[in-house]
Amino acid sequence: MQTDQSNYPSNKAIGIGVIGGGYMGKRHSVAMQSVGALCNTKLRPVCEMICTTTKAGAALKAQQFGFKRSTDDWQVLVNDPAVEAIVIASPQETHLEICSAAFALGKPVLCEKPLGASHSDATKMTELATASKCINMVGFNYIRTPLTQYAKQLIEQGVIGDVTYFRGEHSEDFYADPKAPASWRTQGRANGTMGDLAPHMINAAIYLLGPIAKLCAQIDTVHATRPSQDKTQPAQAVTNDDQAQFICKFASGASGHLAFSRVASGRKMGLIYEITGTKGAIRFDQEDQNAIWLYQNDEPLAQQGFRKILSNQDHPDYGLFCEGPGHGTGYQDQLILEARDFLQAIETGSTQWPVFADGLATSKVVDAAWRSQENAAWVDV
Repeated sequence: MQTDQSNYPSNKAIGIGVIGGGYMGKRHSVAMQSVGALCNTKLRPVCEMICTTTKAGAALKAQQFGFKRSTDDWQVLVNDPAVEAIVIASPQETHLEICSAAFALGKPVLCEKPLGASHSDATKMTELATASKCINMVGFNYIRTPLTQYAKQLIEQGVIGDVTYFRGEHSEDFYADPKAPASWRTQGRANGTMGDLAPHMINAAIYLLGPIAKLCAQIDTVHATRPSQDKTQPAQAVTNDDQAQFICKFASGASGHLAFSRVASGRKMGLIYEITGTKGAIRFDQEDQNAIWLYQNDEPLAQQGFRKILSNQDHPDYGLFCEGPGHGTGYQDQLILEARDFLQAIETGSTQWPVFADGLATSKVVDAAWRSQENAAWVDV
């Protein structure tokens, strides 16, 4: 059963288990090693155990990332009494089973996005989280940048008036080269652009403007085949999508256009949004995450234009990392803020956005986009 998590004393240790030692497993591990000192959390993470697919690989990651122990069996990690909270950074096909086991033991879970391998998985995971009453969180980290948090404040304060239009994209170019070989990324719907990149921008749009009510989508596979990893073998069919887009209507009445691509030449981390309101507009580009652009209609004509604002101590969470304006924060810092929010949720026994239900809200939009593509029509979310 879940223990009372509302009265932890200061500097109490909490054992952390991380499942997955790849790109995101490393990021979460580094965040857990840093968050106590940087954010002065009451709960101080102890990196107790890491799990990867092989014993030797897990032992190596434990040594590299500073874990006490390692395993190649996630069930060993979940069931270990010293592991009190779990971070899931393994493929999305594993998320449902791991969450089910963790929640049955009353253990808090921070799960990487997307929440599940399908809308059905995400629904079941949210139901399990609700029934267990365990602390839960989804790893949407980009909305934690100081200036995206500030953009939300500007919207809520009415600085740009009533929002009428949102344009957002998440574009990268890691598969722009048609000669890039096939891999797990080119197989299965969950690993395509709608499963991989789209959830970040959809989550950001919901964070900034609220729910998406309906949409009309187009989803494409640009390169139907890719060379095999084994050059002696024939080319492999690509079974998922390279790029997608949809026009939409938010519940607030605002219109929107969202686009996603893994074949966008020149884009490395193109999470970009532009928000238009009746009194002004906001622009942001994650490739320049320490600047935001603000336009206000009431400026004199001679001074009208987008104004660049550099990140500084008056923006949310910036002061934790730096005391000087314009020095900036980076990608790893977003994961540290995510770890802080997870620990605070455990400490207080309360929720910290985004929880599994928010991950499900994103999954519903992705599911609606596929239904729209299949029916060539507008659909409700």
